[in-house]
Amino acid sequence: MVLLENDSFLTELTRLFQKCRASGSVVITLKKYDGRVKPVPRKGQTESFEPADNKCLIRASDGKKKISTVVSWAYSNLLRAHMDGLKKKDKKSKSKKTKATQ
Repeated sequence: MVLLENDSFLTELTRLFQKCRASGSVVITLKKYDGRVKPVPRKGQTESFEPADNKCLIRASDGKKKISTVVSWAYSNLLRAHMDGLKKKDKKSKSKKTKATQ
């Protein structure tokens, strides 16, 4: 996973979209980011940590190449609002699974 600056992330994301236009797909995920680069310590070890305010981690992958960046929460909401025409992943219902096992 490569953590890029915002401008270079957008250019790499454009390249991924162009590469996968004919065949393939690009997966984009958004996640709240608190600024930690190390895992949360176990009980008994107290460490004071101030989380970064309103940050979001954006990841993109085409299956082979993975890129990511950290942006403000407002920027991620803007991106999310203007992503239209995208297909959501179909979720399989639990009722079909239970009928098949009976």
